[in-house]
Amino acid sequence: MTSDLLRAAFALGLVVLLILAFGIVMRRFGDRVPRRAGKRLAVVESLSLDPRRRLVILRKDGAEHLVLLGPGGDIVIERASAPPPPAPPPLPSAAESP
Repeated sequence: MTSDLLRAAFALGLVVLLILAFGIVMRRFGDRVPRRAGKRLAVVESLSLDPRRRLVILRKDGAEHLVLLGPGGDIVIERASAPPPPAPPPLPSAAESP
């Protein structure tokens, strides 16, 4: 009887240690998991307004949406705004001309 309880306690302790070790490994190396190619949805930016509400810019298929997330529900503030245009390349200065 005592050996069965000791064996069960040892097995339970081993399982708990394995779960903790897995959690530590995932926390440390979790960002290095390969992402799937060609993803269509991304969180561009997030801003915390207060402890309960957050503004999020989501990009889906090149269109950006501004969403307010909160405990009362999620509200779409702005739909399908065009992403900001890329900055133009700098023009060569007169000193760089041959």
